[in-house]
Amino acid sequence: MYYRLNGITQRLSGAAASAYCPQGLKAGLPACSPPVIFTSPTKLVSEAGSQVEYLGANKVADLQRLFQKTDGVPVHLKGGLMDKLLYRTTMGLTVGGALYCLVALYIAAQPGNK
Repeated sequence: MYYRLNGITQRLSGAAASAYCPQGLKAGLPACSPPVIFTSPTKLVSEAGSQVEYLGANKVADLQRLFQKTDGVPVHLKGGLMDKLLYRTTMGLTVGGALYCLVALYIAAQPGNK
């Protein structure tokens, strides 16, 4: 059975087979393909074979060894000096922001002078 959208009720209703004309399919369209937009040569995965080109060396195994080592250091500090610097900066800004909020609340709680 064929269906079509009823323009009044906005619901699907039954339709005859002659009324079936999906959007985009028209009898007058040519059967040729559209022109190519990107003309740069590309390789398909099947054409590349077993050779895969990487931009750099694969460091996943080294990073797994580094982060899974049981040395008692938290995982967010195992990256070295930059991780320690970022962590301490974040903690300093957090504590400073909390103190600033408390001071602002204290000042806002004071009665105004008339």
